[in-house]
Amino acid sequence: MSNSGPMPDATRRMPIAIMDTTLRDGEQTHGVSIPGHEKRIIAERLLSEVKVDRVEVASCRVSRGEQESLARIMEWAEPAGFGDQIEVLSFVDHMSSVDWLTGAGCRRMNLLTKGSLHHCEKQLRKTLPEHLADIEKTIRYGCEKGVTTSIYMEDWSNGAINSPEYVYEAIRHYVEWPVDRIHLCDTLGILSTDQVQRFVSDLRERFPQARFEFHCHNDYGLATANCLIAAQLGVAGLHVTVNGLGERAGNASLAEVITVLRDHSQRDTMVDETKLKEISRLVEAFSGKRISANAPIVGNDVFTQTAGIHADGDKKGNLYESRLSPARFGRDRVYALGKLSGRSNLDFNLDKLGLTLSPDDRKVLLEKIVDLGDKKSIVTTEDLPFLIMDTLSAPDRFTFSVLECVITTTLSMKPAANIKVRFNDHEYEAIAMGNGGYDAFMNALRSLNLGLELPRLLDFEIHIPPGGSTDALVEATITWEGNIKTRAVSSDQVLAAVKATERMINLISSGMHRSLSTEAVSTDKVMVESLT
Repeated sequence: MSNSGPMPDATRRMPIAIMDTTLRDGEQTHGVSIPGHEKRIIAERLLSEVKVDRVEVASCRVSRGEQESLARIMEWAEPAGFGDQIEVLSFVDHMSSVDWLTGAGCRRMNLLTKGSLHHCEKQLRKTLPEHLADIEKTIRYGCEKGVTTSIYMEDWSNGAINSPEYVYEAIRHYVEWPVDRIHLCDTLGILSTDQVQRFVSDLRERFPQARFEFHCHNDYGLATANCLIAAQLGVAGLHVTVNGLGERAGNASLAEVITVLRDHSQRDTMVDETKLKEISRLVEAFSGKRISANAPIVGNDVFTQTAGIHADGDKKGNLYESRLSPARFGRDRVYALGKLSGRSNLDFNLDKLGLTLSPDDRKVLLEKIVDLGDKKSIVTTEDLPFLIMDTLSAPDRFTFSVLECVITTTLSMKPAANIKVRFNDHEYEAIAMGNGGYDAFMNALRSLNLGLELPRLLDFEIHIPPGGSTDALVEATITWEGNIKTRAVSSDQVLAAVKATERMINLISSGMHRSLSTEAVSTDKVMVESLT
């Protein structure tokens, strides 16, 4: 079946449920452990703002802390009207899992069963009838406790390939029992799109009364494509994670799946696309797993045009615009500045800042930008005022500079900073201590009372070239409250941070940051950068 082929009439324009399992399956990403209070924040955002249909937030019996985390989420969900949209992975253990989740106020369990004969015989060392008897006992006990049960068919993909009669027999029982949904799991991410089409079609024809959901992993990079196929075939729901978190290569990505469904199928969801980047950043921060700059939909660079010919085409008629427009996701188009830039790239960025240059000055500035690009320097919109000043001898718009900075650190005493700065043609000196060298510098700076409201520091990154020596240049990148990001380079990481702070103060004092923050959409939190 083609990815764009016709859908069964019964599912045409039918909404499809999205179950986000970032807080359960996504937490199986190597090195990721999300504390309870952060889980609650993510669950709240996913349900109330992103508007996924359900969230799976825990695994039963993992720990006392996990149960407390679930209880904290339920304390928010019940009064907010989301109590039936919180789910937990449970196990075929009769009473234990049911008692665990109901003890935290939850009433929806996703029961982990074996979806292949190989798993049933080798891991459980049981026959299918024995396994089914245990499953039914757990489901019936759940019903007594007011719990709604859905079934995970773990390793269903291998079951469909190697033991289809096992799969059919299990599902024949599930559709007769009080089972809400049956989750078809490509646990190892092994299926091709053709196999998904064949196996899901087969089950939809054999069990039209069943509500199937599709749960896949991305080991072959096919998770989004396979979700699209399953959706076209009429499954009731899809399982995703924010940023594609998950074990090994991860799960299907929330942002990718939602966008592909909207643009390449006749299924739709309730998800708010403008919130995708925001939830991506939140999970990135809480998980500690950075997403690639070119990650579809949510990556920092995916709405950046680099080539001059593309900027020229957009300027003349949006020739390089597609349905994936940045405005659709609450973002903004960026035209990069570098060795591939043309006049249109520069014009877009000057217009964004409200700056006007003569044709001759634009030519000189563009030559400087291309030269920096040849040296692998990154040039951003907010670099332009500095480059104009340096290249065109423009009037001095930047009034703050660090004249001297001596930072002393010891093994046992608090670091101290002795600084001398110039601001508005006046020189100031201060000494202060701090928890680190940079903290001491900031404390000294604040003590000067320059009349500037310094923004709160949000993120701090240090980059050293791979394979470098001890005298390698260090790049400090600091993200500040108010859509400001400044960058600087030095052979000393503390002094690189000092120089980045100097850039920030000049942006604040000149008011240049305001011209950019008015362009930024609040949900995107477009970050401003400044070049050394």
